[in-house]
Amino acid sequence: MEPILFYLLIINLVTLFIWGYDKQMAKTNGQRISEIQLLLLIFLGGFLGGILGILLFKHKISKRFFLIKFFAVGLLQLIFLRFVLRILWN
Repeated sequence: MEPILFYLLIINLVTLFIWGYDKQMAKTNGQRISEIQLLLLIFLGGFLGGILGILLFKHKISKRFFLIKFFAVGLLQLIFLRFVLRILWN
């Protein structure tokens, strides 16, 4: 498996796990993951894991401003990934 694909698989699994963990902590009033940390995971490549986390755990789904930031960071991540892949494959 290509290293970049392996990385993307791992970061998306971690993001999905963190999303589920944060949802559980929200239910039990436990120690939460900050929104900036969640958005950082998205920027680092965990966009699909974040989408799955939103859909599976129904977490952050009603937070409109967070969703705007989520998709904005996801778009930045895709632009960044395209830039990096262009450099690596040229």
